[in-house]
Amino acid sequence: MVARVQGSFATRAVPGTRFTDVRAVEVTGSTNADLLAEAADGAPEGIVLVADHQTAGRGRLDRTWSAPPGSALLVSVLLRPPLAPQQAHAVGLAGGIAACDACAELTGVSPGLKWPNDLVAVGDERWRDRKLAGLLTETIVGGGGLRAVVLGMGLNLTWDGAPPPELAAGAVTLEELAGADVDRERLLVVWLRRLDAELELLAGSDGRARLAARARDRSATLGRRVSVERPDGALTGTATDVTASGHLVVAPDDDGPAVVVAVGDVVHLRHRGPAAG
Repeated sequence: MVARVQGSFATRAVPGTRFTDVRAVEVTGSTNADLLAEAADGAPEGIVLVADHQTAGRGRLDRTWSAPPGSALLVSVLLRPPLAPQQAHAVGLAGGIAACDACAELTGVSPGLKWPNDLVAVGDERWRDRKLAGLLTETIVGGGGLRAVVLGMGLNLTWDGAPPPELAAGAVTLEELAGADVDRERLLVVWLRRLDAELELLAGSDGRARLAARARDRSATLGRRVSVERPDGALTGTATDVTASGHLVVAPDDDGPAVVVAVGDVVHLRHRGPAAG
């Protein structure tokens, strides 16, 4: 079981939402790993775990998620959505949309969604495409169905002095974008309220299609030239759409037929200039 340590957080539940058990710890290996263990033991939906620091945080493709202690909102939630296993990625999309909207509500800063699971800065050229947050969805599947989903998020809030060297070039904090301090606990509560609303939307008969439409509106990837690393090789082209299933549609540079990407790692490329004469 996850130890309950109050740390700097007083919130223990978010009334009116499914998030009725909010826990804070000073340090843990991985909030996702902790809640996956809780889920396997039969814990109910609605547990939220926040950490000041993670010693073994991770992102997609088994990458390490690094953040100095107290510098980020590091949070995971345990969900048991009525979805098929192949639809679980929609939970990550809901979390990303909720994070974009929570940042905008609290600070006026509207980040963009970089497909499939990142928040990046948009607009200001000083910060454009720098990573603000990453989300990771992990599942427990059994008996042919989806038993549980754990959604984790790491969102950069502030640097204590200079940013860590490994993050300086490609990351940005919400305080840098907002030009003001950001209350981590308030951001958590707003995100959970927004996430609860997105999950209610997802549960509707046309929920995935409506969620995809909301993702298009917040996308930092659509219209961009991209390189997509896929299990069967790299693809370079222009991102043109997000399908109702949340997959990315790419028009290849070689003018071949559009490719629907279900799984891949996307890099935003700069637009090509005119050919040299």
